[in-house]
Amino acid sequence: MPGISITSPKVYLSQEAGELVLRQGLNPNRMKYADTRVLIIGGGVTGLTNAWTLLDAGYSVTVVSDRWASLEDRITSQIAGALWEWPPAVCGRHTDLVSLRLSKSWCMTSYRVFDKLQKLYPAGGRDGHGIRMRVANFFFDKPIEENAEEYEKMMEIEAAHLRGFKRDPLLAKKHAVSRTAGVVDAYKHESPVVDTDAYMMWLRSLVVSKGARLVTDRISGDLIYMEDELMEMYDAQVIINATGLGGYELAADKTVYPLRGALIRVVNDGTRFPLVTEALVVAHDYEKRDDDGGIVFIVPRNDRTLILGGIAQPYEHQLDLTLDSPEIRRMRERCNKFVPGLADAEYDIDPLVQGLRPVRGENVRVERELRRKQDGSLSRVVHSYGQGGSGFTLSFGCAGDVLNLVKEVEACIPPTPLKSGHA
Repeated sequence: MPGISITSPKVYLSQEAGELVLRQGLNPNRMKYADTRVLIIGGGVTGLTNAWTLLDAGYSVTVVSDRWASLEDRITSQIAGALWEWPPAVCGRHTDLVSLRLSKSWCMTSYRVFDKLQKLYPAGGRDGHGIRMRVANFFFDKPIEENAEEYEKMMEIEAAHLRGFKRDPLLAKKHAVSRTAGVVDAYKHESPVVDTDAYMMWLRSLVVSKGARLVTDRISGDLIYMEDELMEMYDAQVIINATGLGGYELAADKTVYPLRGALIRVVNDGTRFPLVTEALVVAHDYEKRDDDGGIVFIVPRNDRTLILGGIAQPYEHQLDLTLDSPEIRRMRERCNKFVPGLADAEYDIDPLVQGLRPVRGENVRVERELRRKQDGSLSRVVHSYGQGGSGFTLSFGCAGDVLNLVKEVEACIPPTPLKSGHA
């Protein structure tokens, strides 16, 4: 199995001043709470990032998932665009202000971990983690000041001191964007870009090397009625629900719904069109530039593959799109306007990938189970789901908060609703 080949971890996550940071060397907390086992349900980026965090905090960890990352049958995390973005992401806005505020903190934790990781280990090769820092260009069809949300977002990005930030309306000309694209303003900054195939298999190998036990199984039903049975079955004291869309069933959260997305993969070797080394992005427009909101998402995933997106289709459950589907054709036409010669691109292996982003009505939920068990006792379940299209961007920030909630469970502290705890 591809992944980092280490017998003793040389990097570890440490919680310092309330934030997860990446450190080198021997982990002083290794096996500190080895007698406490945490059961994590979900083998995507959220579940495995939680596993890494808890293992480095000294807990024993079991991860249960019905599927794992592979090149033969990609899971949702592998379908993600995985360009780090300041919230809200290009594929959709936050409707909940508490979630949005928390996401702006969570995303910076992830930014710093990804940035340091890509400095310490190679991105490419058989054991590469797949993380690269690239310049991301964000384009707009009117001056940014005329869109209050986008202007606020740009000012927050500048205040966060992201490397390479620069507002420059001439970026469209620099990248030879067609005038028919209709863009008149832009800014850029450096962002982590994740090769999801490489990273998800690297991450799986990493947590195994740190002692995680992986179990292939499917858990169904409402966890509030199952947690005692599951904890006995897996010898666990805490359960983490990181199942994405599975939150609809496991958390009885009927606000969870899919947001269908798709990406076209083409060969990016400079042969049929100029080599693309920077991301080119246009955010979803809720005034509907076209039937798909006008999203453009062009990202060099690795040293060979360029991904083209995107679409954001709520409540679409079927993965039945083809290259000839009308929305995919429109998506490709939008992207073609941003890169000269892109229309002649050679398709990569598996040219069209599609998946269902896990979205919920009040956005991201990182919260303990608030319902009491049937006997009236406190639940020992912690939830982390609803990250939508920002699973990678929020992964380490959310995991840090999950660690805090696990400590609360162990201390028998009553749960606090997410909103009241962060009001």
